[in-house]
Amino acid sequence: MSDDENENIDDADNDDAKDEQDVVVEEAIAETASFDEISDTGVLSDDSELNLDVILDVPVTVSMEVGNTKISIRNLLQLNQGSVIELDRLAGEPMDVLVNGTLIARGEVVVVNDKFGLRLTDIISPAERVKKLK
Repeated sequence: MSDDENENIDDADNDDAKDEQDVVVEEAIAETASFDEISDTGVLSDDSELNLDVILDVPVTVSMEVGNTKISIRNLLQLNQGSVIELDRLAGEPMDVLVNGTLIARGEVVVVNDKFGLRLTDIISPAERVKKLK
């Protein structure tokens, strides 16, 4: 190899080394991101605006749960008319009110104009609902 070729190879190696040093220097300059503290008080600050009009027409599923239980598929297939399934609730306990599967309240069954209804007796606070999501 000639001396000129050796110099070109050395220059290329030096350029690669400089590029690697630049990357290391750029990484050292990076700063840590800082964020405001998150609170779960469920209360908006006075200066923020809340526009609920956007979501007011979104449909949700509201259901009332008398109780539940777990049974095997074998026992499920053996059920017939007149079978009784024992639930995890006592008679007279309040029913759960679920919105899209999330517990939001409890209440008692009432009859209004020959239709069943539910009188809410306890509303779950937003803070408690957030805790149950975790």
